[in-house]
Amino acid sequence: MSALRETNFTLPGQTAFYRGKVRDVYTLSDGRLVMVASDRISAFDHILPRPIPYKGAVLNQIAAYFLRATEDVCPNWLTATPDPNVAIGERCEPFRVEMVIRGYLAGHAARTYADGGRVLCGVTMPDGMRENEAFPEPIITPTTKAEEGHDEDISREDIIAQGIVSREDYEQLERYTRALFERGTRMAAEQGLILVDTKYEFGKKDGRILLMDEIHTPDSSRYFYADGYAERLANGEKQRQLSKEFVREWLMANGFQGKDGQQMPVMPDEFVAQITERYIELFEKVTGRTFVKDPDPDPAQRIEKNIIAYLEVV
Repeated sequence: MSALRETNFTLPGQTAFYRGKVRDVYTLSDGRLVMVASDRISAFDHILPRPIPYKGAVLNQIAAYFLRATEDVCPNWLTATPDPNVAIGERCEPFRVEMVIRGYLAGHAARTYADGGRVLCGVTMPDGMRENEAFPEPIITPTTKAEEGHDEDISREDIIAQGIVSREDYEQLERYTRALFERGTRMAAEQGLILVDTKYEFGKKDGRILLMDEIHTPDSSRYFYADGYAERLANGEKQRQLSKEFVREWLMANGFQGKDGQQMPVMPDEFVAQITERYIELFEKVTGRTFVKDPDPDPAQRIEKNIIAYLEVV
């Protein structure tokens, strides 16, 4: 299976280029952004050495599916998807925070809790909780958005006090975050899933707040299977989940958590193939649609052709 590690296009009207952890972003002279979802995969804020076939197409198509399904809840940046790996939309001025919302004690919150912490990003977590148990109500635990390196936990109060986001805008971000999570939770339940936690990124264009980037994908979200959830929780067992947490667990088992001095392990072929199938499974489970694998041996050439064809018309 071929994988798309990176792109290096020169597009009509291109004025800038930026390579993120997963996406290659092209800025056009008319203010639009062209985002190409590569097959790179990151964990603990590090890009892993091997790309994952079809991961970019899965991410892009899930994100587009949910952006269209939530545009009545919150306006977003997306205008077109001319290729399975491509999203085109409005360029926004991003807020320098990521809005993380957690419905359950899992992942980073669970690790903090197990270490004895009861306050996360200024939010107090109740005593006596079990890992993967639902919070009384979802909690918002924002992070600062780093250009490079680790995002850092931060409280609502510090975000406002430091002027990172104005109080008025931050309160709107909170309202959008809760409304989007509620919609995502309901959509997940219809597919037999539990939306455990997720993050949203927002920006501003012409004074209006827009949802940016991806939404409810396995890179930004964690899902549990609803079937058997209560029994596993009662028995203290791990939950069946659809997310890239299993990649983090594999890395931790192989001595890597992104800390200084740790050596990044190289994933074997079998594990890379397993990650691909997990991503495809999540796409099909979350959307209820069948994922179509494109057999093109040169996805970069296909992607460039489809972008240019779209830009020539629109």
